[in-house]
Amino acid sequence: MAMGTDDGADRVGLTRRVWQVLSASTEPMTTAQVRTVLGGGWAYTTVMTVLTRLVAQGAATRHRVGRAFAYTAVADEAELTARRMSRLLDAGTDRAAVLARFIDVLSDQDEKLLEELLASPRDDEDGS
Repeated sequence: MAMGTDDGADRVGLTRRVWQVLSASTEPMTTAQVRTVLGGGWAYTTVMTVLTRLVAQGAATRHRVGRAFAYTAVADEAELTARRMSRLLDAGTDRAAVLARFIDVLSDQDEKLLEELLASPRDDEDGS
């Protein structure tokens, strides 16, 4: 990690920053390019691991450029947040209880928005 730290918050923050660097770029970026933009002394292998995880999560794609890989962001921030929420829901043992508690903690405005979204037709054809 950066300068010898191994804090989970640092990893989450780094993942977010790496994704932001990729999504702001108009061209695919190599690990070295991402690391340069990040600054802050992150190890090459740390940045490479984050990029590999973003690919595994479906948030980025990669293709070979010479001996390196170039990465491109493919998901927007809303999709990434939705995927994180879905993974947290999948990790629980009682989906109904988790969803009920989630609704309980929503503001009235967010609850109304959720109801409207659930009542509206989905954009995708496969229903997922």
